[in-house]
Amino acid sequence: MSKLYGLIFDVDGVIADTEAVNARASIKVFADLLGVEGVVRKDFEAGLGRGAEEYIKAGARVHSLELTEEQIKKATQVRQEYFLKILSQEPLPPFPGVLELMDKAMKEKNFRLAIATSGTLEKSRAVLEAAKVPYRKMVYINGDHVKNKKPDPELFLLAAERMGIEPANCVVIEDAPNGVQAAKAAGAKCIAVTNSTNAENLCEADLVCDSLEQIKLDMIRELIDSN
Repeated sequence: MSKLYGLIFDVDGVIADTEAVNARASIKVFADLLGVEGVVRKDFEAGLGRGAEEYIKAGARVHSLELTEEQIKKATQVRQEYFLKILSQEPLPPFPGVLELMDKAMKEKNFRLAIATSGTLEKSRAVLEAAKVPYRKMVYINGDHVKNKKPDPELFLLAAERMGIEPANCVVIEDAPNGVQAAKAAGAKCIAVTNSTNAENLCEADLVCDSLEQIKLDMIRELIDSN
């Protein structure tokens, strides 16, 4: 039997520019719910890829806010409502090269694909459908399936297990430092794309690119075969 290769996609910041929408929704939450003005996207950077609660906590720390568990829970709930509302009103095209890379991999007999995101089922599914990702043909792991969020490797270990492929034979595509750390902790290779932060912050990845248009299946095979 020929060797199988696993290709695991994060969602936010990899499939489409959801980080901009996440930030807009969060900034509105800070203004409407917490009465904090002047919040900007960069304030949430430490929470990228770590789930909604950590994202809110990151912004709160920048503005020296001590939030109760109740406030955090409410803020994440309202943030998701705002996020879904924006998504229902505006188009969300996929980043260049994403659907093309998926399509090529799905046509190869020795490739298996997975979606693995810290986002909730409702939120991540809305993004995948808006971007027209054929996620029903892939393994699909979301934040509701795991106890530990990135940089813990649980999400990617579960995706590899569901695909039936050793983590060492998988490549994770990520956009955030926490995601890169999670991929490496899982024992997978990692390709990082600079959609949400700069290349310096993604230096732990095996390969950093500016767009998935630059990534070919042969590059993925070579990364895995270099083990």
